[in-house]
Amino acid sequence: MSGPDPHFFSRLPEDFLRHAREMRSGMTDAEALMWRLLRNRRVAGAKFRTQHPMGRFILDFYCDEKKLAVELDEGQHVEAGEYDQARDAWLRQRGVRVLRFWNNQVLSETEAVMEVIYAALVGDVCPD
Repeated sequence: MSGPDPHFFSRLPEDFLRHAREMRSGMTDAEALMWRLLRNRRVAGAKFRTQHPMGRFILDFYCDEKKLAVELDEGQHVEAGEYDQARDAWLRQRGVRVLRFWNNQVLSETEAVMEVIYAALVGDVCPD
């Protein structure tokens, strides 16, 4: 990587940080469940943050020590496919692995979702 990244701020704008804080307080049911399961190093001893700003994006859940992002998508999120692909590519360029789950997966297939996250954290899989 050469030169500074134009999308990475050394100091994030206050309105961006305020938006991240607002998102933390307005979680969906799936996000609230995922946060209860990931917080306090409950999975493989990994520390996650919720609504973590990175560059010009806000990640749903992020583990810095493992460079792993967990993103939850809602049903109407289908239209955002190109945006998500570009966003995920930007994150991968910075060494961040991205796992994506639908909200309904988190709510109805919780154990399977957590197994995928655990495997990514302990190195059993390398998601693309």
